[in-house]
Amino acid sequence: MAGRENKEKATGTAQLIAYMTRTLRNAHGLTQEELGKLCGYSAAAISGVETCAQPASDEMLVKLESTIGRDLGFFQESRIHARIEKYPVQFRDYALVERAAVNLCLYSTLVVHGLFQTEEYARALIGGGYPITTDERVEELVEGRMIRQKIFDREPPATIEYILDESVLLRQIGSQAIMQDQLRSLAECSKRRNVTIYVLPLTAGLKGEHAGVYGDINLVETSEHEHLVYLEPQNESMMISDPAAVSAYAQRCARMRAQALPPGESLGLIERLAGEQP
Repeated sequence: MAGRENKEKATGTAQLIAYMTRTLRNAHGLTQEELGKLCGYSAAAISGVETCAQPASDEMLVKLESTIGRDLGFFQESRIHARIEKYPVQFRDYALVERAAVNLCLYSTLVVHGLFQTEEYARALIGGGYPITTDERVEELVEGRMIRQKIFDREPPATIEYILDESVLLRQIGSQAIMQDQLRSLAECSKRRNVTIYVLPLTAGLKGEHAGVYGDINLVETSEHEHLVYLEPQNESMMISDPAAVSAYAQRCARMRAQALPPGESLGLIERLAGEQP
């Protein structure tokens, strides 16, 4: 039943992978069983890929590249598109932009930004969301979120400024242990040379001005040095490219940085909340 449903819903990437797997396997003169043995999978698994009954996993695509890829780079490139297609529809265009960004300025008001989430925090957050989704889909989304974090170690790495409201650090997600691990992870991330983390304190509005009251912002500089803003209110997506509008968001981010704790004080606060400092 699941195999038939997968065939009916097969994405363009899955169909192309199926065609190329079948074509290159035949070009190498291999049966499905022989290719499966080379890759560490069953003949049924190879058949599942070739018929779109079961999409290839990321690990299988790596194996296919090394066994029948013929230095074409097809399976390696398809890994990117297969990952993108697992994201919610409204997020896919931005995922490609984020992946290639040279600079990011991020602001979050409720939960830790996806790029900075630990696996357990992400699993608790996604699994506890609404509408309720299946465990399989939760794991797909968690895996996709973790893959996004490759941007930290990419060559050259992106430069990332992350401003988060202090309430994000105080809001318990999953369990106290999960939250402590998340805070420790944030502290470690802040020590990366390409990452700067600012905490916008709860007292930021005491003087009658709070630049962050309008919600989350993703400000992006692309590899072509185009500046964009991505917003996702209530799971609806908005990509803004109008220079005047982007400039206004950039000014808002600059104002939030000015109102936030300096990076050293922000790190100290995160470490204290994580129990790393008295």
